[in-house]
Amino acid sequence: MLTDFLEYDFLRHTFLTGLLIGIIAPLLGTFIVVRRLSLIADALSHVTLAGIAFGLFVDKKFSLGIAPLYSGMGFSVLGSIFIEKLRGVYQAYQELAIPIILSGGVGLSVIFIALADGFNTELFNYLFGSVSAVSRTDFYTIVGIAVVIVFIIGLFYKELVTLSFDEEHAIVSGIHAKRIHLLFIVMTALVIAASIRVVGVLLVSALMTLPVAASMRIARGFKQMVIYSIVFGESAVIIGLISGYYFSIPPGGTIVVVSILILLLAIGSKRFSSTSRKRRLAYGTEGSHSGN
Repeated sequence: MLTDFLEYDFLRHTFLTGLLIGIIAPLLGTFIVVRRLSLIADALSHVTLAGIAFGLFVDKKFSLGIAPLYSGMGFSVLGSIFIEKLRGVYQAYQELAIPIILSGGVGLSVIFIALADGFNTELFNYLFGSVSAVSRTDFYTIVGIAVVIVFIIGLFYKELVTLSFDEEHAIVSGIHAKRIHLLFIVMTALVIAASIRVVGVLLVSALMTLPVAASMRIARGFKQMVIYSIVFGESAVIIGLISGYYFSIPPGGTIVVVSILILLLAIGSKRFSSTSRKRRLAYGTEGSHSGN
C-alpha cells in the first residue's frame, strides 16, 4: 500500500481525509454522546443520503453538474436547522425532532433514488465508503471543514462543555444556548457530510459514537475522554482503511468493525481492572486479619 500511496493521488487524499475524519468525528461525537443526542447522527446521515440521491438525480436528468457531496452537505445542514426548530416546537419532547427528521430523510432518499433509476456504483460508494472516491476538490473541502470545526470547538469549548453537562446553569450564566445549539448541530451536519466519502452515509454515525463509548469505559475525565475518543477513532480509520484496501471491500465496514473491537477491548480491560482491584483489596483485608 505504501508504494501505491506514493504513486496515486486518490489514495493519498483518501488516507489524509480519513485521518482528518478520525479527529473531527469523535471530537464532536463526545459532545453528542454526553448530551444524549447519539441518534442525531443517524438522522442527519439519512438526510445526507437524500441530498446525495437528489444530486445524482439532478445530474442525471438535467446535467447541471451538481456534485452529490455538496447537495448532501446542503441537505444535512438544512436537516440540522429543522431539528433545532422542531426542538423549540416540542419543548417537553425535544427528542421527538430526531425521528421526525430521520423519517423524512428516509422517505426523500427512497424517492430520489427511484427517480435516479435506482442504485448504482456511485451511490453504493456513498453508502459504504470507498478508498478511491475522494477527489482533490473533496479533500480540500474536507480540510476546510476540519479547520473550521477545530477552530469553533476551541473558541467555544467552555460554553459547549457547560451546555452539555448543565444547560440550566449555562443559560443562567449568560450563555446564548440557542445560538450555541444551532452552531453545534450545523457542525455535526458538516462532519457527517464530510465523512461520507470514506466511511459511508449509513456507517458515519458509528464513527461518532463507538470511539466515545470505548473511551467512556477507561477515561477519568471529560478531556481525557476527548483524547481517548480521537485516539480510538484514528486507530479505527487507519486500520480500517488499510484492511479495506487489501481485502478490496468498502472501508466503512472495516472501520466500524475495528471500532467495535476497540469497544470490546475497552469494556474487557475495565472489567479486568475492576476484578483485579477487588482481588487486591480482598487479599489486603485477609492479610491484615491474619497479621492481627
